[in-house]
Amino acid sequence: MVKQDYYEILGIQRSADEKTIKSAYRKLAFEHHPDRNPENSEAEAKFKACAEAYEILSNSETRAIYDRFGHEGLRGRSGAGGFGSVDDVFSSFGDIFGDLFGMNTRSGRGRGRRGSDLRYDLKIAFREAAFGVKKELEIPLEVACETCHGSGAAPGSQPETCHTCGGHGQVSHGQGFFVISSTCPSCHGEGTRIKDVCTKCRGHGRVRSQSKVTVDIPAGFADGMSLRYSGKGEAGSHGGPHGDLYIVVQVQEDEVFEREKDDIYIEVAINVAQAALGDRVTVPTLEGEQEIDIKPGAQHGDRLVLKRQGIANVQSGRRGDEIVVLRVEIPTELSAEQSALFTQLAETFGKTLHKSKKKRFFKR
Repeated sequence: MVKQDYYEILGIQRSADEKTIKSAYRKLAFEHHPDRNPENSEAEAKFKACAEAYEILSNSETRAIYDRFGHEGLRGRSGAGGFGSVDDVFSSFGDIFGDLFGMNTRSGRGRGRRGSDLRYDLKIAFREAAFGVKKELEIPLEVACETCHGSGAAPGSQPETCHTCGGHGQVSHGQGFFVISSTCPSCHGEGTRIKDVCTKCRGHGRVRSQSKVTVDIPAGFADGMSLRYSGKGEAGSHGGPHGDLYIVVQVQEDEVFEREKDDIYIEVAINVAQAALGDRVTVPTLEGEQEIDIKPGAQHGDRLVLKRQGIANVQSGRRGDEIVVLRVEIPTELSAEQSALFTQLAETFGKTLHKSKKKRFFKR
């Protein structure tokens, strides 16, 4: 089944900015909201499709990958496969619905809050990006307090139900076919109040810790690309789900090669004799050294292509090329013997200047 374009789902241009994307999503979420369309499976499907499109396009990293590779580039990433249920949408975008409908989630839903997403900038070497690499990382984050099990209350005690909202975290009143809710002024939306605070987490229910994560960078990863690890972010409150962890890769420059998409470039210096007569020289590749032939009459800036010696495409696995750019070096100092030989050579060419074609000159 061919998936619909995310921009078409939200009805926006590919050049839309972040504000436009959010505005379009809010409008469609309101239109297809399950409370407005009870028992309407088509509206629910559109509601989830809009959420999927918004999740990808509202994130600069995933949007860049989608713009370049389409749905295929997002295969295996969390969010790209869609939302399994309406509850998943509310869990991910509760802040938007709080803005839109005056509530944190749908009426009667749990009061657990999703944990924060985390970003980790990972520097890797050029050749690690070319061939792929696994890294063991320690990520600083907040986890549920082991002493109070995330409740924030001292051991042996329990948070008390808020008498104002009856534990809902919201006070509600009806208006048309909506149940309009607002945050409870007594418990500030928690639904409970803590009398005896846990001394370890000081009532927060979470503490700072380190999480070990194995990151598998695939071959061909480029600078600025990211990996998303669902549920590896910070712990939620009151049993809410963990946020996600984003690993943003920063590829260090290489001393030898430069990368352009899946091709790599290297500049090789040759002398005037090699350029005029041709030669066989050794050049570096990603796998080691390789001999190449320089044809007689080589010019400064000529390019020799080593097929499939570049970077593997992160999606297809097909490798790019290695481009060898020739740099003909003119000697600035000559020995007496070299000077004499060049003088003899000059005499064979004569004194007439060879005029190059104007069209070719400007083209170059």
